[in-house]
Amino acid sequence: MPVKKLKTFLDEKNVKYVSIKHSSAYTAQEIASSVHVSGKEFAKTVIIKIGEKMAMAVLPASYQVDFKLLSEVFGSKNVTLASEAEFKYHFPDCEVGAMPPFGHLYDMEVYVAEVFRGNNYIAFNAGSHTEIIRMAYEDFERLAEPKILKFSWKTVSLPRDPSERWEEDL
Repeated sequence: MPVKKLKTFLDEKNVKYVSIKHSSAYTAQEIASSVHVSGKEFAKTVIIKIGEKMAMAVLPASYQVDFKLLSEVFGSKNVTLASEAEFKYHFPDCEVGAMPPFGHLYDMEVYVAEVFRGNNYIAFNAGSHTEIIRMAYEDFERLAEPKILKFSWKTVSLPRDPSERWEEDL
């Protein structure tokens, strides 16, 4: 059961959270939509490499990592997306691609997109493609102790029909 380690940690810290089970979904936008959470509140955890060191980049489902910004922040041209083959063994209790954004549970640093700071809540995969955790953002920041950075930009959803309005957020 992938979510056990995370729930045990949250329970030990007396954090209030909601666990939401959903049908299998793999993209952050798909999960956010299926559980009725905004794309700005649902966090996706992207594993990046800074040189040879792996870290978590946590950003809203409706955003993309800007590797140029990350390279500037870290003063390195060698900031890239880690491949599944490179990171899957770091998360033995998680389904690949469903890692929760608590890097200290996996000996990784966590970098969080500054846009989350305006949120009351954060939701994220709980180690599986069928369950998420939703909790107060303030509690997440206190427990995860992430470094808050500007490294992402919002994706734009084009209307399917020209008469439709542009979506601001999911």
